[in-house]
Parts: sequence; structure tokens; C-alpha cells
Amino acid sequence: MTPNVLPKNQRDDLKNRARMLVSCPDQPGIVAAVSRFLYEHGANIVQSDQYTMDPEGGLFFIRIEFDLENLDERREKLKEDFAVVAQQFQMQWSINRAGRKKRLAIFVSKEDHALLELLWQWQAGDLQADIAMVISNHNDMRAMVESFDIPFHHIPVTAATKEEAERQQLELVSGQVDAVVLARYMQIITPKFIEHFPNRIINIHHSFLPAFVGGKPYAQAHNRGVKIIGATAHYVTEELDGGPIIEQDVQRVSHRDNVDDLKRIGRHIERIVLARAVSWHVEDRVIVHGNKTVVFN
Repeated sequence: MTPNVLPKNQRDDLKNRARMLVSCPDQPGIVAAVSRFLYEHGANIVQSDQYTMDPEGGLFFIRIEFDLENLDERREKLKEDFAVVAQQFQMQWSINRAGRKKRLAIFVSKEDHALLELLWQWQAGDLQADIAMVISNHNDMRAMVESFDIPFHHIPVTAATKEEAERQQLELVSGQVDAVVLARYMQIITPKFIEHFPNRIINIHHSFLPAFVGGKPYAQAHNRGVKIIGATAHYVTEELDGGPIIEQDVQRVSHRDNVDDLKRIGRHIERIVLARAVSWHVEDRVIVHGNKTVVFN
């Protein structure tokens, strides 16, 4: 690497900016302590958002963006010093470099709408991440993905080969990506895989669950005459479709909409909801607490 040339996954305009996420039991003095700490270390706060679940014995959450000269050289010492403050307030916390783009692996099956939205936003510069690879259990989207100069890996999955397929997937992503996105990947992720990416696997599904489980959910919804359809993006846990919700959206429909209309509307909602969730995750806007999230958007 030549001097003054940043790696491809770093942004020069954010090279001295960091993001701090904190959650802890609520009590007086938290904001003052964090602000004083940053001030004493020469940092300049450029954005701050906070939320209290319950002022009387609840939990407190805060997200702070700050600028600090020579951040790369000073970040480890900053984290070491902040550990003293964190211990005083029983904080769960992280300090991340805003200028380093998170690397994503996108898993997909045969439906392309959610993947395409992420690719388009990435290409336009609206998704502040690097798409390191796309992994699929079908070969259908290879040409499309490779047209974006993104590596495509075809790993077939059957009941008999699932364990070996997962081993190959983990071999590709371990140490190479920060998060995994399931863009309509129609396979169940096992606990063994999940433990490698806790609260770092994002899934998208229609919001009919659990009312319309199983096959053909849009046909089930049409038969019931639903008036609202939607989509949910959430972190993947061992509980199927039961992980912390990051984002949801809905759209009204009517008796005039047939099953194909519902599918079309549903695809549109799914792609937007997933893109929002992924964007908020890579920008460190999500704090997970139990099976809920606090999202500073």
C-alpha cells in the first residue's frame, strides 16, 4: 500500500470519525461522564442520540458519533481508558471506526428482488458497506452478480449435503465478513452457523408470520381477504423467525388485488425493509437488548 492511500474499504472523509454504542442501567450522570471522557481525550461530538426505557430503574441507550485526530493510532488506548468509565456504570459498549466499511456476505436462493436492491444501493454509494461475496444454493444469479464484479459462490444444499454445504459456507465467510444477509435465502440457518455471527445475520420475510406459515403465504392471505401486507427484517437466532426485529413496513391492499398483485407489492416492501435494516446495521445504529432492538435512525 502506498502512503496516504486508504484501503478500498475505508472512507477518507470519515477516517477520524468513530461511533460509540452504549447500553446500561439508567442513572444520573451517564451522559455527563461519557461527554467529559470524550472531551478530555480531545474528541469532538458531532451527533448524539439517546433513549431511556424507563427512567425509574430501566435501561439507558446512547449512540454517539465523534471525531478524534489520528483515530487509528489512538483507538485502542481510547477503548482501554473508556473501560474504566464503562465499569462504573455497568455498560455494554463498543467503539467502531465509521470510516471502515463493514464487509457483507449475501445469501440468496432463486428470488432476486431483495438482492438486487442491495446491489443497486451499493453501486450507487447509498449502502455504506462492501459486498464481499454472494453465496447461493442455486446458480441462477451468477451472471447478474458477476456483472457487478462481485464473487459468486454456488453451494448446492440438500438434506443429505446440508452439513457439508454449511462447512463450505463457513469456510468462505469466516474472518472475511462482518455480517451475513439472507436476501430471500430459502434454507434454515443452523445454530452452529449462527454462533459464528451473533446478532450479525439479517433475514427478511413477509410479516404474515405466524398467521400464515408454510407454503404460499400470499395465497393464504388472499383467501383470508387481508387488508394489510408487510415485511419484517430481523436478526437470526435459534428460534425460527423469532429474532430481534430491526425494521418493518406495511402497505394497504384491497379486494381488487389478486395473488400476483400481493406478491408484487410484497416484493417491493421486502426489498426496501431489508435494505433499511442492513444500512442501519452497517452504520452502527442498532443496539440489541434481549429479543428487542433500539434503532437510532
